[in-house]
Amino acid sequence: MRDTSLIYLNGRRVDLPASALFQSLSDYLRNDVGLTGTKIVCAEGDCGSCTVMVGRVINDTIVYKPVCACIAYLFQLDGMHVVTIEGLTPTDEPNAVQRAMVECHGTQCGFCTPGFVVSMCAMFEDRDRTTPLNVRRALSGNLCRCTGYETILNAAALVDTSKVRGVRSIYTDPQIQTDLRRVTSEPLFAQHAGRTMYKPVTLEQAVAFRAQHRGCTIIAGGTDLGVVMNKGHADPKVLLITSGVTELNALRVENGAIHAGANVTLSQLEAVTETHLPEFARMLWRHGSPLTRNAGTLAGNVANGSPIGDTMPALFVLGAQVELTGTSGPRTIDINNFYTGYRRSVMRDDELITRITLPIPATGDVFKLFKISKRQDMDISGFTTAVWLRLDGQRITSARVAMGGVGATILRLSKTEAFLVGQDATEHTLRRAGEIARSEIAPISDVRGSADYRLTLAQNIFLKLWHDLHPDAAEFVSSNGNGEVH
Repeated sequence: MRDTSLIYLNGRRVDLPASALFQSLSDYLRNDVGLTGTKIVCAEGDCGSCTVMVGRVINDTIVYKPVCACIAYLFQLDGMHVVTIEGLTPTDEPNAVQRAMVECHGTQCGFCTPGFVVSMCAMFEDRDRTTPLNVRRALSGNLCRCTGYETILNAAALVDTSKVRGVRSIYTDPQIQTDLRRVTSEPLFAQHAGRTMYKPVTLEQAVAFRAQHRGCTIIAGGTDLGVVMNKGHADPKVLLITSGVTELNALRVENGAIHAGANVTLSQLEAVTETHLPEFARMLWRHGSPLTRNAGTLAGNVANGSPIGDTMPALFVLGAQVELTGTSGPRTIDINNFYTGYRRSVMRDDELITRITLPIPATGDVFKLFKISKRQDMDISGFTTAVWLRLDGQRITSARVAMGGVGATILRLSKTEAFLVGQDATEHTLRRAGEIARSEIAPISDVRGSADYRLTLAQNIFLKLWHDLHPDAAEFVSSNGNGEVH
């Protein structure tokens, strides 16, 4: 078993002792090796100034994705190739993206610029991703206070993709892949200053360590934990890193469901749901940013158990199944029975999440997701709702409604569901459902919205549902003939 981690950094092999592993990648880059092109602003994964590319061996190639270095810790990066802004220009000449940024005046104070350049280069790794919509989506995790973004978008449009040299064409030494593949087949165990981390390579090893260190912190993407660690709100002493367990990487569609292993990233899930569950994919477009989704996992969302988690209401109305594995073997829990309170669940302290199964709605079913936040992109939900309806003609034969941001956990609205069953799916029915939904919840006021605001949203979201399903429908007018809109 190894006690030293191995990464590649801009094509150079780096062996990391235990004393280096318990720090963020951004701190290591800036303080230990002097690569100060990676900037730190928010230390929360929100602004993208610290964007780097991380490559991992998948099948017979190294696949590179942009992530936030501020919330990625070195203990997660064993067996990976990190490419920083400095590593994108192997010569002294600026690359095609950097030249376009200069020509379009895409920088002012310059603090965010390295992150934008890395994200843009990552986008051009796939040469067909050059439409205005894809540019905006790819850069949605990078914030700038100076430019107003127009000059940066102009730069992206000006880039000559034929002159973009991708990371895979810069770093062609086969030894990189050989070394990375080798270390990912060996467990890593390291201890330093009262902290312990273990990266197993089999599920059996992971379960054994979890049983021996009950209550240890499990990390897959770590996008939430990285934030609270940076802010001093968490200091886990024993860490179980699951990224090396290949059994948790499986992502498949079969028997009318999507089966996602615990290591499957939200970006990987997004790609699959675009075809098989497009409403879920549309929700994921607003779930953090590409930088977050490239690291974060659905299993992490479930384990975190946030009542304002973007993915959560969908899981409740779909009847997602959570597979837990511990010393007594695997067991499966319907997510509607998974939580026992605020961020508390039925998962035992010797278990870890190994798979999430998402049933795919049948053709003709209504499946709609709603997220209310103060910004379109890169914002935490203030209120979320998922609705699933099965219809026989216009008659609703089955209904599920789940809301987030209105209680300590995601809430299923049983009275609203019972009312909907047997009703015709008319605007009047949905308006009445909204009134009942409002009566079922007791939200609190916080920085993201008042209780009254959330009560109003709970009622009006059903009118939003109606208009989404009938975009050409006129506003409903009460039947008393006075023209008063209800």
